[in-house]
Amino acid sequence: MTIWWLTYPLLGIFGGFVAGLFGVGGGLTLVPFMYMLFVAQNFPPEHVMHLALGTSMATIVFTSISSMRAHHAHGAVRWDVVRNLAPGLVLGTFGGSLVAGQVPTGPMTMIFVVIVYYASLQMMLDFKPHAHRQLPGPFGLFAAGGVIGGVSSLVAAGGGFLSVPFMLFCNVAIHSAVGTSSALGFPIAIAGAVGYIVAGWRDSGLPPYTLGYIYLPAFVGIVVMSILMAPVGARLAHKLPVKKLKRAFGAFLALLASKMLYSLIG
Repeated sequence: MTIWWLTYPLLGIFGGFVAGLFGVGGGLTLVPFMYMLFVAQNFPPEHVMHLALGTSMATIVFTSISSMRAHHAHGAVRWDVVRNLAPGLVLGTFGGSLVAGQVPTGPMTMIFVVIVYYASLQMMLDFKPHAHRQLPGPFGLFAAGGVIGGVSSLVAAGGGFLSVPFMLFCNVAIHSAVGTSSALGFPIAIAGAVGYIVAGWRDSGLPPYTLGYIYLPAFVGIVVMSILMAPVGARLAHKLPVKKLKRAFGAFLALLASKMLYSLIG
């Protein structure tokens, strides 16, 4: 075991807490840190971003289960919405991850940074679209799921930064939107993890202990601690001033994205 492996459980504590508190999959936080850690370990530059994305997406499989159970216990998950969005989410995420696996690290990092800037601005401004309509029918939810899944695969996130505003726009209550978003992270994560495994399966030059584009030491270390921390964040989401915390977290995301951009340019 290398000393680097000890950093992954610490990252899991933070990522799991964030996932439960804000209803996001944690990838927006995990990917920048893993990117920096992989660069510091001298992983092949052409694989750094793909490994960070694939590993993050795989961890969300477990984080989302833990967070989903906690939100379900509070009656905050709209399972009817989950059932209708899930097919589109799966197809969009799987297809998006296959495409992402073919994009070079530089452009992929730029895409990630732009989306994270958008997500951070959304959080800092506490953007909540006013309800203009009710939820669409099955076909409309399928199409919305495809878009949410495709974008989520590019940032290895559970889709909360898109699914929550979408549900608010469709007149879903805020706590139900956040809780439902945590459940939507599961099909997104499953499809994305499989997609990144397939995309990296035949890629040469990957570091040891990888499964496709999933770096197993980071995956295990993060998952163990994030499972413990996601329910804590979900419980506190109903008690803490989430609005203020979300603004601070949005600023933090912007700093992380800026650091990645600086590293890329440098």
